[in-house]
Amino acid sequence: MPESGRCMYRLVALDGSPHPVLDTPYDSREAAEAAAQSWCTGQGMAFGVGQRGIALEVRTRSGAWRTVGYPLSCLRGARP
Repeated sequence: MPESGRCMYRLVALDGSPHPVLDTPYDSREAAEAAAQSWCTGQGMAFGVGQRGIALEVRTRSGAWRTVGYPLSCLRGARP
């Protein structure tokens, strides 16, 4: 958690590497999830589920990152 005491979130690829498009800090879980959903249902639809999958992480008090979820819209198959 940053010194300000506020949570910080980020989006990463399923292997934990920085997401190639969405690699930026987010101030809230909702903002990160909205960015992931927008990308996954737009530009991300051109990729397979394995490449489109995203993990949502939160920064802990010690400065480490912990996975707290996987936006479902990014794990679903392509629309028919």
